[in-house]
Amino acid sequence: MIHAADVREWRNRIVVDSESHKIGVLEAVYVDTTTDEPAMATVRTGLPTRHRLVFVPLDDAIVGPDYLRVGYVRTLVKQAPSIGTDDVLPAEQEEAVFKHYGLPYKSGAAGERQLARR
Repeated sequence: MIHAADVREWRNRIVVDSESHKIGVLEAVYVDTTTDEPAMATVRTGLPTRHRLVFVPLDDAIVGPDYLRVGYVRTLVKQAPSIGTDDVLPAEQEEAVFKHYGLPYKSGAAGERQLARR
């Protein structure tokens, strides 16, 4: 299990896919608001002058000495919903991230977000 206290150390690590292909660099970790456990990460991809942040689930992530391996292939991750490097994921687009990976989405009873950035 990944511990929430460890995620602060992951920033700027290289993120690789399940086949060890580089996806990008870890930008931020998002926790599930109901459990406070790491659920998603944003990965900085693209050209140096045109970066964007794509979302990837951390359910099968493995932390190495200088990398974070996620359980999804690079092409799927790079096609995931994205935001600009200075943007915030709008609440109404949060469900699309989960659907992209075939994961269930559950907002709070009063419509609260499922993800919170750490």
